[in-house]
Amino acid sequence: MTAIAREHTDKGRLLCVATTDLDAPVGVLWNIGGIASSGNPDAGELIAKILLASASIPGVFPPVMIDLDVGGEHFQEMHVDGGTVAQVVFYPPSFNAEEMFAGDAASQSLRQSIIGRKRRLYVIRNSRPGADLQTVDRSAIKIAGRAVSTLISTQGIGDLYQLYVIAQRDHIDYNVAAIPASFTEKLREPFDRDYMNKLYQVGRAAMKNGTAWSKYPPGYSPIPLTPARAAAAR
Repeated sequence: MTAIAREHTDKGRLLCVATTDLDAPVGVLWNIGGIASSGNPDAGELIAKILLASASIPGVFPPVMIDLDVGGEHFQEMHVDGGTVAQVVFYPPSFNAEEMFAGDAASQSLRQSIIGRKRRLYVIRNSRPGADLQTVDRSAIKIAGRAVSTLISTQGIGDLYQLYVIAQRDHIDYNVAAIPASFTEKLREPFDRDYMNKLYQVGRAAMKNGTAWSKYPPGYSPIPLTPARAAAAR
């Protein structure tokens, strides 16, 4: 925890972890570096709970209860995997420099450290664009399951577009990698070794030939429908 705090305060590095507060319900982006450097004696326990909650898939693992004291009152929030509200996360598009770095001299020093650094965003999306083609059994459970998986897949693509907009606004070099549509292997069960080995080889080949990273989210073309208008003043 001391090393995380040092990277945060001395180098301006940000280590953020996302969870979902089911009571609100909203996504929560935790500044782990800020917590580690806070000097709070309970910081280590809180970080451990946040990391556990970030991997607590609803319905598979139990939620994590996080204790809070606000205005002299004690209560608990129920947190689960951040993927419940966002498949990939950077920071909310509503954030701006005035909000993120307002306050004391330490915050201003952190701002200057980040601004003076070349910023690159690398996003790895462990999914193919769109859902796999398959015939769905005509039963309520199968239909519901297929609908949920389709929703999650579509949400993930939407998240990539949101990050692209943020990167364009804040002058961040955007790079995204996803499973290519040409990879048609089916996952037979969780942690299917044969599937993972084949996917690894696809990723390795993409890295070797320089096609692993794209500057645009899946399905996006930078070519506009109509050419830019010539300057009317000419």
